[in-house]
Amino acid sequence: MNVVVAIDSLKGSLSSLEAGTVIKDSIQKVMPEAKVTVRPLADGGEGTVEALTLGMGGKLETVTVTGPLGNPVSCIFGILEESQTAIIEMSGAAGITLVAEQDRNPLNTTTYGVGEVIRHAIAKGCRHFIIGIGGSATNDGGIGMLQALGYGMLDKDGKQVPYGAKGLKELETITDEYVIPELKECTFKIACDVTNVLCGEQGCSAVFGPQKGATPTMIMQMDKWLAYYAKLTCEKYPHANAKHAGTGAAGGLGFAFLSYTNATLESGIKIVLEETKLEDYIQSADIVVTGEGRLDGQTIFGKAPIGVAGIGKKYNKKVIAFSGCVTDDAIACNEHGIDAFFPILRGVQTLPEAMNPASAKKNLAATVEQVFRLIDAVRGTEMD
Repeated sequence: MNVVVAIDSLKGSLSSLEAGTVIKDSIQKVMPEAKVTVRPLADGGEGTVEALTLGMGGKLETVTVTGPLGNPVSCIFGILEESQTAIIEMSGAAGITLVAEQDRNPLNTTTYGVGEVIRHAIAKGCRHFIIGIGGSATNDGGIGMLQALGYGMLDKDGKQVPYGAKGLKELETITDEYVIPELKECTFKIACDVTNVLCGEQGCSAVFGPQKGATPTMIMQMDKWLAYYAKLTCEKYPHANAKHAGTGAAGGLGFAFLSYTNATLESGIKIVLEETKLEDYIQSADIVVTGEGRLDGQTIFGKAPIGVAGIGKKYNKKVIAFSGCVTDDAIACNEHGIDAFFPILRGVQTLPEAMNPASAKKNLAATVEQVFRLIDAVRGTEMD
């Protein structure tokens, strides 16, 4: 039997590859002769750097950059040397989890560190980038990142505007004569599952500002400032379009990438599935195993397991999923390619107990073993 395992991380418990290895060992405990291939999986959010980098034979690097509040933070990113590709999560440099709840204020938070990570990767020889932009603490339109790359975001006195969305208020002129020259050689695939535009009722300030600490007054101010920033950008780069779907992602970072770099915004799971060439492995599989930490009604909307299931159904493969927890509305997954799914909890546990890595491994291993014992038993009956 040929089994392909592509499971997303059980966030807070097991990484994609850790979960995959547990599943592989449990399958081979029941079916020693089975060929089990573990492939990395992520949807462009948390865990993408580790899953893609280690799963594709790359290496992880750590660089100290400017954090969202201007303090130094350590950011982990991946390098695939053969293809000169860097894999980055913007949240590692400007994520909301890096800011204590009482300190969250998008007027102050910056994407400058994201640009520093890109610069570091360019210095390492990278010319292609895969960047996940979920989980930001920022609403600065990406001007911090652009400043780090050499763009002038200048005030009326010709000085760089300050960090954060408050810098947009001071913005008067945009220059590009000091942009690092290698940037024009670079391509960017931006993992973005947000369709919000830059400004307006569905813009980044109105929709995402509150969770980043914005008050109603801040939201109105930032929306106005971003609109002027977009106007200045469009005057300098006519191809820029603040109404393009996804320009509002990560507090306008999507707009910055599309307007100032050679970038495309794509579904996170689409990027991961293409880069890992998962389809090549699934074609010859008998069973496909996927899953994530929580299967629910939202899983069908672009989450990793449904992306895997879609490929499986393309080749008429049986697809099963394992999950830390399952909600009633997860039944929708059965209509989107997952033939059967199984929660791994085997008894009453508190959430901290269930999410303990050792406990998660034990629960996952035991559940997978029993499911594949059933598969083996049914297969034996059919052979008889």
